[in-house]
Amino acid sequence: MAFRMLRYVTRIWDQHLRGHPNARRLPAVIPLVVHHGRSRWAGPVQLLELIDLDPDAKEAMQPYLPGFEFLLDDLGAVDAGQLVDRGLTPSALITLLLLKTAAGNPRITAELRPWAGHLRAVLDQPGGGETFIALLTYIELVSETPAGELRDLAASLGPDAEEAYVTTAEMLRAEGEARSEARWRAEALMEMLSVKFGPLPESMPKTVHAASIDQIKAWAARAVTAETLDQVFG
Repeated sequence: MAFRMLRYVTRIWDQHLRGHPNARRLPAVIPLVVHHGRSRWAGPVQLLELIDLDPDAKEAMQPYLPGFEFLLDDLGAVDAGQLVDRGLTPSALITLLLLKTAAGNPRITAELRPWAGHLRAVLDQPGGGETFIALLTYIELVSETPAGELRDLAASLGPDAEEAYVTTAEMLRAEGEARSEARWRAEALMEMLSVKFGPLPESMPKTVHAASIDQIKAWAARAVTAETLDQVFG
């Protein structure tokens, strides 16, 4: 993670320099990792710890090695009361609570009921409807809570919250249908290409399955008259 965070920071600086080619100084970037795994964080938080040197050599070379330390917020080490004490906005508080407790949790709806006031506050803030939909979407995607219980929770917060739940359900249903169609079209295209051109490159399934429906349609149309795979994907 320390090395990954360093890469993120250098990419930000690269992007900054592309936009400001005459710059001679770099903007400050403070790296932060929010850990919400089931176990406590146990890895290094400093790049220097990853460099393969014995302790004496590392101490001697330390002035010439990148230390690079990132901030760590280990949610496994804090309870809900400590999160409240941070004085966060309602959106930030509920987000951290969900990161900490929602994944695979069949009781997340019941556990959120004591936070009804904070959930209502999310809705009441500017742009709160979109934020609330994002929170509901996360719950639907990562938890094991029954859909009916989540809808009941939303309904208890008011008509606008229940409407947000309905919107979320419709979005997820449409997204699922689109994924199913894309998967079906990808398989059909792969079968067509196999029949016409024989064994396909190993990388082909990954390329086709990662494509949009429109792109798959375009490839399928080309495949009808193409004489080579290059003509299909060119």
